[in-house]
Amino acid sequence: MAISNVGSLVLNLIIFLTTLVNFNNTLTGLDSSTIFVLRLTDVPIANGYESPRPQFLTNGDNINLNGSHANLDGDSRYRGHGEGNISGQVQGNDAQALQDDTSLTELGQQSDEEATKKKYGIRDRIGCFTWTWFTMTMATGGIANVLHTIPYRSEWLRVLGVIVFLFNIILFLFICSLISLRFRWNPGSFRSSFISPSECLFIPACVVSVGTILINMAQYGLPRTGPWFHTVMQVCFWGYASISFIASSGMYLIIWSTQEFPIHTMTPIWIFPAYPALLLAPLASNIISSLPDDASAERINSIAIAYGAVCVQGTGFMVSLMIYSAFIYRLMTQKLPRENRRPGMFVSVGPSGFTVSGLVNLGLVVNRIFPESYMGHSGGARLIFRIFSLMAGLWIYGLCIWFFLVSIGAHLQVMKPNDAEHHIHFDMTWYSFVFPNTALITATFAVGESLNSHAIRIIGTVLSGLLVCLWIFIFYMMIRALVFKKILWPGRLDGSEISWRKWISGGLAVTEEKTSRGSDNTNV
Repeated sequence: MAISNVGSLVLNLIIFLTTLVNFNNTLTGLDSSTIFVLRLTDVPIANGYESPRPQFLTNGDNINLNGSHANLDGDSRYRGHGEGNISGQVQGNDAQALQDDTSLTELGQQSDEEATKKKYGIRDRIGCFTWTWFTMTMATGGIANVLHTIPYRSEWLRVLGVIVFLFNIILFLFICSLISLRFRWNPGSFRSSFISPSECLFIPACVVSVGTILINMAQYGLPRTGPWFHTVMQVCFWGYASISFIASSGMYLIIWSTQEFPIHTMTPIWIFPAYPALLLAPLASNIISSLPDDASAERINSIAIAYGAVCVQGTGFMVSLMIYSAFIYRLMTQKLPRENRRPGMFVSVGPSGFTVSGLVNLGLVVNRIFPESYMGHSGGARLIFRIFSLMAGLWIYGLCIWFFLVSIGAHLQVMKPNDAEHHIHFDMTWYSFVFPNTALITATFAVGESLNSHAIRIIGTVLSGLLVCLWIFIFYMMIRALVFKKILWPGRLDGSEISWRKWISGGLAVTEEKTSRGSDNTNV
């Protein structure tokens, strides 16, 4: 048996050598023209990588899809001129990217002019309504929250807060009506909004708006109502806790199943689906602190509310913390986002701010949460919980301030109204200037109250006044954009849409572009 195997191996080896000799003789007998043709039909890729061509581009022939890899051929590297070719190619890519930016900006301006000249009805404009409009109700509810949190109380301040709260409810119902009409008049648009890269990240804004309304209900309603409203808020808390947890995890699951967001397109907007879970601790602390006495807190089971709030709040913050790392990596490798995407950087302020506000305020109302003999110790559990909540809050509060300063610094060069290259035009993401910063202010008030610091209270009050002025300005800019047909207008090509096209057309040569389009004026 062994001899037969050896014989088969020798026979196969002889056949292989014979075939190799015949192939060599055949190639030797070919003329030079035939060999040249074969060489042309088999040119290797520059460095073994070829960027795929997007099939949906309308003018793909004029786009350099190979980016900086095109001239990194082996001959130039081995002749000692690799560095010159590489640097020249990088400069060429920068020039090409600048040319693409200019042409696409001109395209956007032409598209805007053409869209403005056309006539559309109210139904066409409602068809452009998207989930980003709920950022307005988030910000408005946050302003009502800040007005209630200001420690220097007066009757006119309370009345102003109630007016803003009621105005926010009207806005919320109005937006719900308009977006329902959009889904009604455009069949399939509801499903497409969940798989659209420009809209899906903003869907949780609706849930967050509900959370801000519940916080305002606890702040302005509980002190002036009876026990029946205490039970209503208890039911609302657990209902919102369930919805926020399901909405947050479900939205991320949908995004991970249907979308691909490259790391160079990353902004803190990726944190947005976790935002519903970040309002549980502030909601719980406002419910418990607004109750008239300890008996009311015991009746709604404040211990369970506090523990549930800490659990869900911790989940939302930890998810946000993991996405923070991706954002820092993106900044280290791709620099700051483009100008029209930088308002979203303030979203990174919210998770730490709401967590600090919720934890520290729960520590301030610990006497209503735990009975004096809780866990068998006279007042021991209360003291430990309050100290721990303050220390954890201070630890995270520094992170909140750090992201706030980074976001402020990133906007210094874009606040130039007369500079076309460093100027951002209005879209609904401007409300990111307001809502996350309400978390910073409420966290500041909570820390000031816990430390009994008059200076911190004054700083928070000054920031509150500035934030209210900013909200009024953004609301004015929104009305102005509506009147001048800058938003809610079919065919409008805004700055974020241009960024989308730049990223698609730039290939590997332009790596800073964003894939998320400004969804407030997407034509469905």
